Amino acid sequence: MRNIFGLGSLFGAAWLAASLVTPALAADYDINVVLPLTGGASFVGMGQKDTLEALAAVVNKDGGIKGRNLHFTYRDDQSNPQISVQLATDALQSHPAVILGSSIAAMCLAMAPLMENGPVQYCLSPAIHPKPGANTFSASADSVDQVAAVMRYYRMKGWTKIAVLDTTDASGQDGDRAIDAVLDYPENKGVMTKVAHEHFNPPDVSVSAQIEKIKGSGAQALIAWVTGAPAATVFRGMLQAGLDIPAAPTSGNQTFASMAQWEAFLPKQLILASALFPEHDGIVTLDPAMEKAQKEMYAILKDRNLKADNMVATSWDAGLIVVAALRQLGPDATAAQVKDYISNLTGFAGVDGIYDFKKYPQRGLGPEASTVTTYDAKNKAWTWLSKPGGEPLKK
Repeated sequence: MRNIFGLGSLFGAAWLAASLVTPALAADYDINVVLPLTGGASFVGMGQKDTLEALAAVVNKDGGIKGRNLHFTYRDDQSNPQISVQLATDALQSHPAVILGSSIAAMCLAMAPLMENGPVQYCLSPAIHPKPGANTFSASADSVDQVAAVMRYYRMKGWTKIAVLDTTDASGQDGDRAIDAVLDYPENKGVMTKVAHEHFNPPDVSVSAQIEKIKGSGAQALIAWVTGAPAATVFRGMLQAGLDIPAAPTSGNQTFASMAQWEAFLPKQLILASALFPEHDGIVTLDPAMEKAQKEMYAILKDRNLKADNMVATSWDAGLIVVAALRQLGPDATAAQVKDYISNLTGFAGVDGIYDFKKYPQRGLGPEASTVTTYDAKNKAWTWLSKPGGEPLKK
């Protein structure tokens, strides 16, 4: 397996020693990061910012980018696609090799056309699907693969009558397409039935009419492919209507901040699609190189009083991959060189899987990188419910 940074071990006794003195580095190497630091998706952006800061600190203790201090410059798109475009346009004036962000599908999709001739865009959302060879890459396990894992879990648990409740925005449209595609998989066709399919607008504060239709449909489980405030709206609607069935929102809700805020009205049977980053000692065993990468990340986060959630995972591996490219190519690397490096990267051990961009262009991860979890409110932890791919764990 390729070392995650390409320059020897980043994490070792030297880093852990309290007496370590950080070497003086040359001028900063700046990477622009477009994130929703305010607005409806701010819980995503702030978590990703904290993660990237933790990563930068460790990278700089290990020599930075060829002796230059890694620095992330954050630009707040206020959870607004139009502002994402404005910020990306401004960032392009300095001809960067790479831009990270944004965090939500709508913002990433709005930015992507600006990247057709470079720089590389690494979107910190799993819900976009760039064409092979594009300058845009997408983080974490594919949203289609996450839906597939949830659907497999539902099917193998015997819940075959499915209701769908999505928003009308880009994320909801991605969910609609993913769910329909997965229902057409041979393992689901003729077995899984969509008995209700409802929509609502992201700003809506009630989905009572939609929930009543779902309740009357005989659905055994729900996929509500929504993130943030719309997810809270769905959960409140379920509680008010007495709808107690398994409910799966997007993995974007797999954050400790959201769980704490929504604890009073979380579904009793909360189903969270997930990449493979959550702690799992004694539950499953993953590839040793991945296990090593995860334990290194857990230690770094703990040192900063952080814990691994979806916001950490979507930005951690993306940051690792970009750093690996820049350390290999040097700080004068062009966008074309960075794109070529990532596009040909294989055997890269991240916290979400072993990346192979030749097999899975623009993402590096395939169906085996998705699992199903829930939230343990008592221990404030993610609990694995399935093997990678969605097969339920035997209890």
